[in-house]
Amino acid sequence: MKKFLLAALLTAPLCAHAQLDKIPEPPTIDAKSYAVIDYASGDLLAASEPDARVEPASITKVMTTYVAFDEIKKGRLHYDDEALISEKAWRQGKDSSESRMFLDVGSRVKIIDLLRGIIIASGNDASIALSEHIAGSESAFAELMNQYAAKLGLKNSHFVDASGLPDPDHYTTARDLALLGRALIRDFPEDYKIYAEKEFKYKIAKPQPNRNGLLTKDPSVDGIKTGHTNAAGYCLLSSANRNGRRLIVAVMGAKTWAYREQASLELLNYGFRFFETATLLGPNNPVSTVTAYKGTEDSVPVGTLQPISLSLPRGAKERIQMQPQITAQAIAPIAPGAVVGSIAISLDGKLIRSEPLVALKAVPEGGLFTRLIDSIRLWWAGGG
Repeated sequence: MKKFLLAALLTAPLCAHAQLDKIPEPPTIDAKSYAVIDYASGDLLAASEPDARVEPASITKVMTTYVAFDEIKKGRLHYDDEALISEKAWRQGKDSSESRMFLDVGSRVKIIDLLRGIIIASGNDASIALSEHIAGSESAFAELMNQYAAKLGLKNSHFVDASGLPDPDHYTTARDLALLGRALIRDFPEDYKIYAEKEFKYKIAKPQPNRNGLLTKDPSVDGIKTGHTNAAGYCLLSSANRNGRRLIVAVMGAKTWAYREQASLELLNYGFRFFETATLLGPNNPVSTVTAYKGTEDSVPVGTLQPISLSLPRGAKERIQMQPQITAQAIAPIAPGAVVGSIAISLDGKLIRSEPLVALKAVPEGGLFTRLIDSIRLWWAGGG
């Protein structure tokens, strides 16, 4: 299978030093596809067929919970709200002996319990019950799922149900699932903690264990979700945080549940071992200052309003170069975020990213005398 490396261009040896930093190929993974992304930057570190269409199986439920968490965030849903369990939800659980929360038809169940039943027990019954409570029907909820997919930039995904049952029109890709996992963690960091819970008990004698076995094998892993159908194979969307750096891995279509965990760990270890994240610029780290005209200040710091995160091959951080270019005069009143130019970020002389260069603080308009003098200065400088 074709493999992709973020480092393919960056590690081309331009000198002896660059040659020493060349990293090895990613591990060979026996699966339909996989993708490894850096959480901070969103960059794809390594992949095999990342945009190939695959069935998400129960990893679908990550999108189901994303929609629910957003409803909670907006105040339209609460953990203590109760959902009425329909016959459809009950029957789906009854007919799916391996993936259910054991809900009773006609009962009322708290949303927090449904969420745990979805995330930990992978309950199809809980997924349908939650979707019906939020949108009235599972089909209407699927429309919401697709709206969220478009909003999140999942370019090759389409959902028709809340649980991940097979359907020709229900599909995704390894890249899209990794990006969905990133969005889940970024947008709902507190709710995401449920994904790290190792078991859940609801009306049965024994607790149901979390199906993500990596939670007990690697303490750095705190999510995310397993999936399996005969057509999809064994799938796992996982995330780990080591020393403040997070990676997300999607492995799709492995042949056994044990191998999906082994493959995920191999890819996590590879990403942490051979890549690093560089955080550049940001509001507290201006790249330079430029002259401010007609304002209460003579100059204004410029840079980026948010830090820029780059995923780089190990050892490449020291070879980053930044070249600012000022293309506009800073004339008061100046608002934070006003674009004054751009900054080119290069590695070993090769451009890897370009970002707008903006004012980092406000500069109010100065008094009449200041404006008059600066108008003359601008005229002499050809700026009118």
